[in-house]
Amino acid sequence: MKPIQYFIAAAFTLAALAAQAQDVTALLKATDKFRMSADNLQVETQINVLNADGSPDKERRYTVFAQTGRQSLVLMQSPAEKGQKVLMLGDDFWLLMPSSQRPLRITPMQKLLGDASTGDVATMSWAEDYNGKLAGEEACEEGAAAAKQTCLHLSLNARRKGVTYQRIELWIGKTRHEPVRADLYVLSDKLAKQARFVMDKPGAPTMVTEMVLADQVSNHKTTHVRYLSRKERQVPPQWLNPMFLVRNPPLE
Repeated sequence: MKPIQYFIAAAFTLAALAAQAQDVTALLKATDKFRMSADNLQVETQINVLNADGSPDKERRYTVFAQTGRQSLVLMQSPAEKGQKVLMLGDDFWLLMPSSQRPLRITPMQKLLGDASTGDVATMSWAEDYNGKLAGEEACEEGAAAAKQTCLHLSLNARRKGVTYQRIELWIGKTRHEPVRADLYVLSDKLAKQARFVMDKPGAPTMVTEMVLADQVSNHKTTHVRYLSRKERQVPPQWLNPMFLVRNPPLE
């Protein structure tokens, strides 16, 4: 092959890769809309943990303010945690305790309850955090009954080390692009959790109502993250300042 032919072939390859990357970004933006219906949201969230035998373990309530620019504030509402807050600003996470005058740095993998980490609750955008490629079309779920539904399989890699999961294998609906299930890998490339997404209307989904996390490492418990309500709300800028939050101001 002549040099000019090599150049042309390489140019077509780069163009194809760039087009695929744009396609995946568009798919992720469509998928994110099922989790976050507006740029600034208040999401009332309930987390239930079930033991391996299906018996209930713990339950907690949270108010999540998911804001533009990868900013989130989580208010813990259950009596055992009342007054505690988690603030996410980009890749920086802080835990704020009502009895402390100093915000505590934490990681997005810090557990809130069961297998739900701070990143699971505070982060709701894949398009902002991941690059990826289309791995192909596959059955959405295993088993003969589920094989009739076809999903797009996306392989996602984190853009930064500060995100909750470094790699995600994600399956989304082929037609509407709603999230169906995901394999979640940590920095060591170990499969940490498997997620399943429950939709409001299985035949014509408009939003995710629940994320079910199954532990793949140790306790084999199941964690149900239920989104009880969503409403559009932009919080005051000072609510996203850790030095303001350590004063334990009323947030209403």
